[in-house]
Amino acid sequence: MDGSLLRGILLVLFGYLLGSVPFGILVAKAFDRDVDLRKAGSGNIGATNVARTLGRGAGILTLALDAGKGILALALARQFLDPSAYHWLALVGGAVFLGHIFPVYLRFKGGKGVAVALGVVLFLSPETAFVVVVLFAAVLYFTRFVSLASLCAAVGLPVAMAFLGKSRHFVTLALLMSFLVIYTHRENIHRLLSGQESRFGGSPPGG
Repeated sequence: MDGSLLRGILLVLFGYLLGSVPFGILVAKAFDRDVDLRKAGSGNIGATNVARTLGRGAGILTLALDAGKGILALALARQFLDPSAYHWLALVGGAVFLGHIFPVYLRFKGGKGVAVALGVVLFLSPETAFVVVVLFAAVLYFTRFVSLASLCAAVGLPVAMAFLGKSRHFVTLALLMSFLVIYTHRENIHRLLSGQESRFGGSPPGG
């Protein structure tokens, strides 16, 4: 087997296993050993639920760690593979993202993928990351719905990636991440449409 092919396969596998690490649960346990994040708040293991359950400091730490999974895996991929092998970078980034949503350590029931997607995009295309972060922040500022901001950023991600002329491999990855982020937010979409979604900051629905 060709050495670069073997390295690529191993890095994809590593990316998936790293992506599967449930940092939200680990951070929650570090802040309060009695908290089971899967049974607290929304039951999600992501940064938003950590922030609502244990405070913004814990939420920011979870966000940084989840985004860091994507950055670390891709940094290793760039180090050990041909930097111009965009298909391998896209595969490793996709593996980290899928690991977070379908983690082997949690019986394939993981988070919604927003923070990990941010880390992946930040590494692959900082300009695209800037665009989607601005879009996310603007929607969050005016609506205070984290879910709606995440959905808008997901929709804008592949559009921004393509508009900025990035590799077709990166655009394909952006489309995959966009679709899955929307899919993981399907319950949020239902609550948004029915007026039952909670605003960030603890306000009740409609407040």
